[in-house]
Amino acid sequence: MNPRFVNTMVRRYLRFDKEHPFIFLSAILAFLGIAIGVTVLIIAMAIMNGMEKEFEKRLFVMNYPLTVYPKLPHAIDDDLVASLEDKFPDLRFSPYMQTQVMVRKGGTLKGGLMFGIDPEREKLVNEVFAKAYTKPFGKYGVIIGRPLAEHLNLHIGDRIMFIFSKLQPAGLSLMPLSKRFKIEGLFRSGLNSYDESYYYTSFRTFEKILGREPGRYDGIHIESDHPMRDIEQIKEELPGSVGIIGWWQQNGNFFAAMQMEKRALFIVLMLIILIASLNIVSSLLMTVMNRRSEVALLLSLGASKREIMQIFFRLGLIIGLGGVFVGAVLGLGGMELLSRFDIVTLPEDVYGTSRLPLDLDIVDFVSIIVGAFLITLFSSLYPARKASQVDPLKVLRNE
Repeated sequence: MNPRFVNTMVRRYLRFDKEHPFIFLSAILAFLGIAIGVTVLIIAMAIMNGMEKEFEKRLFVMNYPLTVYPKLPHAIDDDLVASLEDKFPDLRFSPYMQTQVMVRKGGTLKGGLMFGIDPEREKLVNEVFAKAYTKPFGKYGVIIGRPLAEHLNLHIGDRIMFIFSKLQPAGLSLMPLSKRFKIEGLFRSGLNSYDESYYYTSFRTFEKILGREPGRYDGIHIESDHPMRDIEQIKEELPGSVGIIGWWQQNGNFFAAMQMEKRALFIVLMLIILIASLNIVSSLLMTVMNRRSEVALLLSLGASKREIMQIFFRLGLIIGLGGVFVGAVLGLGGMELLSRFDIVTLPEDVYGTSRLPLDLDIVDFVSIIVGAFLITLFSSLYPARKASQVDPLKVLRNE
């Protein structure tokens, strides 16, 4: 095979042909279609990854990396907490009490969970709480979510009524226990489902209002940098009366749905590249059909079928790979533009952030480039084979 001959013919066929402008236009459309498809796919995958990690980060905080829960009543106490702290000095532990409550303001009722905690321990495992906690809890002090406070038109220092599931005598009947608390802090995690339903107070309040026994807890929140690794080590040290669960186990369905959505989006957008690649096929086939006599003449003058196939195969690769390269540059450039400037603003109360989160995983980027390359490769093969199968004797006799 003569590489110089092949390269010369490729350059010739890439030039604009005044006699057949639609062939050149079809090639340009194929190039632009692949470039736009790769660009959109890169930005879409970056947004999907960014949103997933943003939700993961917020769920990681509010659900806590690891949680020890009781299988039997009174299974978690100070002795268990001290034992875990002694065996795992690198981890941070925050025991808690919890109960279901209703918040009442005027005619508005909202349900949620109230946690009794040690503020100094909780600050070490929950950065959202740490920002809201500025002074020790007073008598019946509580920290609630800022979105809830805004919804009920409450501020720090205001009083709020909590209704507990515990019943107390009221004349000849029993009534749910209710108590007015003073708002001493406001937190915002970015997830309204938690900001409107989580409330924090002290152990002392739980013990006084609900008669809880000091030193006995409903669970232990654990802060860990490597929860998936640490969960197995902690599990081996726990008695049979308690269990442990990770945040990813509590939200498995949510992240499985996001992964499925991401895969579906990848497939759909890859179809855009596939459709654009059909223009490569049509463009090359039109070139072959319009230059049949020229191809036949080249074959009769000594060009091999392999050389003819190489010419048209390279034409397809140049159009396709050019589109992939330009699309990758535009996609990465678009990501940089979106990350530097607030071109797209999100509602913070819905997504937890006002800026568009972008995070392109290297595996996704490689998958996009390889997928687009393979589509281009197969789109160039068929026209190249058809060109090499031209019968010079038949064509030259008829033309």
